[in-house]
Amino acid sequence: MGVFVRSSLWLNARSVMQTADDTASTLFCALSSAWIQYFYMATWLWTLCYAIDVRLVLKESEGHPVFYHFAAWTIPAVLTSFGLSLLYVPDANCHSMGSLSSAMVRILPNYCATYLPMAVVMVANPSLYLFSTRDVEKVISRSLSQYTRKERDIVDAIKLKFSLINVAFYICWLPNIINGILLWVLWFNLPEKVIVTLWYIMAVTNPLQALFNSLVYRRWSSSSERVYWPCREAYSVGPSISSDSTSWPKKGSPPGEETPLLQSEVSSARTSINGTSSDQ
Repeated sequence: MGVFVRSSLWLNARSVMQTADDTASTLFCALSSAWIQYFYMATWLWTLCYAIDVRLVLKESEGHPVFYHFAAWTIPAVLTSFGLSLLYVPDANCHSMGSLSSAMVRILPNYCATYLPMAVVMVANPSLYLFSTRDVEKVISRSLSQYTRKERDIVDAIKLKFSLINVAFYICWLPNIINGILLWVLWFNLPEKVIVTLWYIMAVTNPLQALFNSLVYRRWSSSSERVYWPCREAYSVGPSISSDSTSWPKKGSPPGEETPLLQSEVSSARTSINGTSSDQ
C-alpha cells in the first residue's frame, strides 16, 4: 500500500515531490519512505523467522513465536528510525550533499540499516534450508527402515519448495544489493544508464515479493501437504500422505509399503508460525 500510494501521488501530483523549502513535501517523503522501508524490512525478517522455524520443526524443538514477533516488528522500527533520522535531521535536504564525507555520514548509515538485514537473509536462508533438507532426508530414511519412491517424491517436493522460496527472494532483492554496491564503489564515476536500469528493475521486482510469497508459501494442491514423522513412541497411526481418505490406515495397524510416513497421535504437536504442526 505504501508503494502504491507513493507512486500514485508522484505520478499524478508532482508537487508532493520533495523540494528544499517545502515542509509538506519533505514530510511526505520522510513518512512514505519510513512506511515502505519498515514493512519491507519486516518482510525480510519474517522470511528469516520462517526458515528458522522450519529448522526447529524438523529438529522437533520448540519454536519461539514471541521472539519472532518481537524481532520482526521491533528491529525494523529501530533500524528505520535510526537510518532516516540521520538522513532527514537536522537538514531534510538530503538530495544535494556537498561532499562524499557528508554522504558517508548521512546516507551510508541508512543504506547499511536497510541493506544489511536483506543481505543477512540472503546468506542465512539458503543455509538454513539446506540443513533442513538434510534433516528431512535423515528423518525419512531412518523412518521404518524404508525409503521408497513416495519418500523420494516428498523430499524432492520439499527441496523444490525451499529452493523457490530462496529464488523468489533473490529475484526481488538482488538488484538492490547490486545497486548499493555500485553506488558506493563508483561514487564519483557512476554508470548512469546501469543505475537507472537497476532502479527500473527494483521498481518492478521489489513489490513482487508479496505476489511471490503468496505462490511459494501456499499449499500447492487442494489435498493435504502433511508429512507424518514416524519416529514417535508407538504405532498409533495417523493418515498417510495420500489425499484419498479411504486409503488411510486404521489406528494401530502395522506400517506398510503404501503408508511409509506415519505419525502417532501426539496432542502436544507444536504449531509453527505458518500454522503447520510439528508433524508436517
